[in-house]
Amino acid sequence: MYFVTGTDTDSGKTLVSSALLEAVNLRASQTGITCSTLGVKPIASGCEQTADGLRNSDALKLMMSSSVKLNYEQVNPFSFEPAIAPHVAAKQVGVTLSPERIIDSLDLAQFQLADFCLIEGAGGWRLPLGEGRFLSEMVQQLNLPVILVVGMKLGCLNHALLTQEALIADGLIIAGWVANRVDPNMSVFDENLATLKEEMRAPFLGCIPHLAEATGKNAAQYLDMSSLL
Repeated sequence: MYFVTGTDTDSGKTLVSSALLEAVNLRASQTGITCSTLGVKPIASGCEQTADGLRNSDALKLMMSSSVKLNYEQVNPFSFEPAIAPHVAAKQVGVTLSPERIIDSLDLAQFQLADFCLIEGAGGWRLPLGEGRFLSEMVQQLNLPVILVVGMKLGCLNHALLTQEALIADGLIIAGWVANRVDPNMSVFDENLATLKEEMRAPFLGCIPHLAEATGKNAAQYLDMSSLL
């Protein structure tokens, strides 16, 4: 089981998470070896009201890429309509967030049945939950290895290295990192990527280019899963 975090909001966590799941699905179909996949997103803001209740597009994408099929509430137990910081959105509707409550909402027994399971975070690594608590505490309590998504744009070197420092300081293992080209016009892209390869202390899982159709299936071909499986 892995936790997926990003250098910032909109760094591409869901795209990379879906791509990781799709890459495992593809490998399983090519080798004939059964390998079940599951992606979940415990907290999501920016959800839409539907006939079935609040639904988040990121959580739905993870469900589509997962071979293990759970109901929506198991995948995204905390969903909020406003596209704002989750702890602020939660407060507006009288919901209290804490690392312990989030852990209690997760069907960890079901997650452990999957051969490859991802828990996608919200925002960046130090996402506030309110009252001085952070989502990163949940990852620490579960002692999950972390996959870091670096949104490749101006400022990403600082964000990536600071996030790496925080993860190491929190006592967690960085299982790998992915460069995701969110800005197709980023200057000196190759030089920035080379700097990250020198400075990051974890396996490089791949670089996803700016895709015309950014789907997990299209992005999966750019990932190297060998260090994760």
